[in-house]
Amino acid sequence: MSTLPLRGRPPRILFLSTDPDVVRRQVAGAGIARADAGPLRDDVSTDEITPVRIMSHFDERLARFPYTGFHADGQCPIGAGAIGQAGIEVVVAGRRYGKGSSREHSPAAERLAGVRLVIAESFERIYRQNADNIGLFTSTDQGLADRLQRGDDIDIEELLQDRDALAAAILRAGGLLRFGQQHLRAARPAAGAGAPARPLTLFGKIVARHLLATSVTPAEPRPGDGVFVRADLRFIHEYYTGMAAHMLGATLGAAYPLHDPASIVVFEDHTSYVDESPAHVTGGLVPNMRAMVQAQRDFVVRHGLLSHRTLTDAEAAADDGSNLAGISHAMVAERYALPGQLVAGTDSHTPHSGALGCVAFGVGTTDMANAFVTGAVRLTMSHVLRVELEGELQAGVAAKDVVLHLLQLPAIRAGRGVGQVFEFGGPVVRGLATDERATLTNMTAELGGLTGIVEPDEETVRFLRERRGVAFRIEPWMRSDPGAEYSETLRIDCSVLSPMVAAPGDPGRGLPVDELPRSVKIDIAYGGSCTAGKREDFDRYHEVLAWGLARGLRVPPGVQLFLQYGTTAVRDYCIARGYDLTFEAAGARILQPSCGACANCGPGSSTDAGQVTVSAINRNFPGRSGPGQVWLARPSTVMASALAGELVSFAKLQRGARRRASPAPATRQR
Repeated sequence: MSTLPLRGRPPRILFLSTDPDVVRRQVAGAGIARADAGPLRDDVSTDEITPVRIMSHFDERLARFPYTGFHADGQCPIGAGAIGQAGIEVVVAGRRYGKGSSREHSPAAERLAGVRLVIAESFERIYRQNADNIGLFTSTDQGLADRLQRGDDIDIEELLQDRDALAAAILRAGGLLRFGQQHLRAARPAAGAGAPARPLTLFGKIVARHLLATSVTPAEPRPGDGVFVRADLRFIHEYYTGMAAHMLGATLGAAYPLHDPASIVVFEDHTSYVDESPAHVTGGLVPNMRAMVQAQRDFVVRHGLLSHRTLTDAEAAADDGSNLAGISHAMVAERYALPGQLVAGTDSHTPHSGALGCVAFGVGTTDMANAFVTGAVRLTMSHVLRVELEGELQAGVAAKDVVLHLLQLPAIRAGRGVGQVFEFGGPVVRGLATDERATLTNMTAELGGLTGIVEPDEETVRFLRERRGVAFRIEPWMRSDPGAEYSETLRIDCSVLSPMVAAPGDPGRGLPVDELPRSVKIDIAYGGSCTAGKREDFDRYHEVLAWGLARGLRVPPGVQLFLQYGTTAVRDYCIARGYDLTFEAAGARILQPSCGACANCGPGSSTDAGQVTVSAINRNFPGRSGPGQVWLARPSTVMASALAGELVSFAKLQRGARRRASPAPATRQR
């Protein structure tokens, strides 16, 4: 293999333009030059490449669906089957291509449809690694499109020359599973791990202690080098397990052992409410989803794995408290991860557990399938970016506001955090409880980072003792060394921050909620998800709704309010404190733990493009939670907006509140 394997000369190229008509013409068969394509779309998300509604497919059927959620000027110009029918082999886009979810369905759908090369100004880490793992080539050389249109042959080695040695070797091997069988069976812990010769960050120390020695990776890796590590915990959920099993069966045959199955945990966390998911019901996809879940359950039984299954409303009503369920990465922090460990999971929000002082990062399906059978997890050594949160958070400002502020910084929007480790520190971080720290680390996925991490301290010890009954002792090495190298340090004066929202389309479109240029009426308010389904989040939901009920305020007609627990432990915490009674009295529908509307797979998703949602979730890419417009906000802002029927901070609602003449029903007492 010396030149890029394309079907013809010149190949069919699709420029993902901001002009939907330009896109339609290309898909219909017209060839256009780069100069005639106009501006290209930045921030093309995996939600747009493969919308969640088609993720029940995990095999060749994915070929029909690439770009079916792609938005250009508010339109979706690419239909099912269009890429394959048009013979598209090369796709060209702008910055931060593939941002968002860790779903390998996106590059898999592209490759299965005939795409062989994706060119973009920059790529998100997980997307590009997933593409490598299945043999889909990517490049940041924008000049390649012109050369291909002239009919030039592109040598494979030219595409690999700016990649790290491991990525290049995996692509030469035709993908990670074949590479893993050739090189990783004999992988062993690296000699001398844990004894660094230079000052290291906490991230660097943890990786060193988990580093594997192989014939194809450096003994002393530096940022940018590809390595393999041994994870303390590997976890997967139902959107990925069927695909992983399919890949392993196709590559290794029916009988293959898993490496250390006791360190694998399997979750159902996306499908509790699939029968009420507008996207799946209207698309006739519920049977596919059931088959996907069954594929995971079969895999669990075949290999004897630990599994946490979802709860329907009926099952929850009969639950005696012994069924532990919830969103995978939230449960990992709540039950499994410990400081100093390394955790890999098939969800982009796996960094949630970094709040405990461990290295936790998301991987794609092939990465996890390879890790299942070899025990080796692929990792690109990253630079560490220090975020120093200084000053003091004002009343009514929380971790979510800090992240939304970071996301709108020009440096972050330009992609300077892509692939980096975000180390959060400073007096504000030291003053945050672990639940709030988890909001920071969780949303490093939106910042573009590999992961987020907070050095463990006495708050970490308290969390582990009170939440999990674990008596943990922090070891002296569990901190970054003085003099450790950082790519840069961002210093944020938190004293000047105010409650934030992010405008529809991207989490980076943040602005202070009380400085909106116009009133924004809402139809749906949603509180939940991994980012905002924790105990402290529900404390805030309750605080605002209880305040409103005391003043005769409840959710007005025309507004729907949904509250969805992150885990059963959070649900039980709320019930024990009577929060559920307040939620019901205020007019909320309470939902059992699941990813739900955050991933467009349950109640709380919009059903019409004209609907406006205010949501406590972590991302609002086009189509993410239905066809409507989604504003992101912190829990208190979501609840205040639910009571007001429009976007508003809790502080502003408090200032303008007037007692109604007829008070709402009082909260019932147990």
